[in-house]
Amino acid sequence: MKPFVRRSLIVLVVLALAGGTIWWFTRPKPIPVRLVEVARGTVEATLSNTRAGEIEACQRTKLSTIIGGRIDYLGVKEGDRVQAGQVLLRLWNEDQEARLAVNRAQLETARKRVQEACSQAENAEREAVRQEELFERKFVSTSRVEQARTEARARRAACDTARADTRTAEAQIAATSTDRQRTVLVAPFAGTVAKITGELGEFSTPSPPGVPTPPAVDLIDDSCLYVKAPMDEIDAPKIHPGQPTRVTLDALPGKIFEARVKRVAPYITAVEKQARTVEVDIDFARPEEARGLLVGYSADAEIVLAVRENTLRVPTSTLREGNHVLVYRADDGRLEERVIKTGVANWEFTEVLDGLAEGDRIVASLEREGVKAGARVRPEDGAGPAR
Repeated sequence: MKPFVRRSLIVLVVLALAGGTIWWFTRPKPIPVRLVEVARGTVEATLSNTRAGEIEACQRTKLSTIIGGRIDYLGVKEGDRVQAGQVLLRLWNEDQEARLAVNRAQLETARKRVQEACSQAENAEREAVRQEELFERKFVSTSRVEQARTEARARRAACDTARADTRTAEAQIAATSTDRQRTVLVAPFAGTVAKITGELGEFSTPSPPGVPTPPAVDLIDDSCLYVKAPMDEIDAPKIHPGQPTRVTLDALPGKIFEARVKRVAPYITAVEKQARTVEVDIDFARPEEARGLLVGYSADAEIVLAVRENTLRVPTSTLREGNHVLVYRADDGRLEERVIKTGVANWEFTEVLDGLAEGDRIVASLEREGVKAGARVRPEDGAGPAR
């Protein structure tokens, strides 16, 4: 071989080795990615409230007196348990008590007048009968008989008038008693006193029309509780009474209460600067578990619309726009993009109807730079099936 040719070959070999070395050290390194394995499991379609719901009492009443007045008796404190019919608060009503005493005295007087007038009427009627018998025996004149009859009728009328006066006195007592009840607050049901507005000796004022004022006594029946949760108006057609629901409370982290939809409001609530929502009432499946919860606790409700058992599923976070996923090919270490057909889904998992097989591994770390179809990747340790 000629020296020129030999030197050229040596140069070419050196250049090739140098180029190969440069390529080797500058080639793109596989991107580390986190993979999850496509597996079977349960997928639920659920809805959650758009903003925090609340624990509500089945019965809650905010009591106020019908008329205004000075608080003369306050028989309870905030937090007290009361029974139905128990007097909670009474305004000063001594004037009504005095009027009631007068009415009772008038009734007693009217009853005595009834006794007197009716006794006289009976005597007059007996006298009229006696005069008629004497007239038949020709001992008295006709005028005497007529006089006795007239006297009997007058006495009977006086008796009837006295009885009417008795009924009038009884009606006056009833009217005064009704007026007195306007100054008394009585518990309509057994429960707990949540709040009292006013102190002994203060003036209590009822709410005038159109001007809301705090109630005198806020009474809660905490033996029956439910959850009121606002749901987005878009989801309203999907919600129906009887659907299973999971309730969680910020106050009891980790505790899940089984519940069911009781009622869906027949109207939409529009709150300024917030989403338009529909109010959903949710009953606890086991009411005894809810005993002791405080009315007003914030609550979140997750309504279960559909359930798929033992179905192929992937984490919802692994889906790209248009239901695309990146599948890892173990033979060449590259990513392949696939479009899958999905079914029931929630924020955690999505059902796969077509496009993937059990055991396929897909990329979960989509946020990493360079992760795209065709990229060379390296699985991170710990990749496993979707749980």
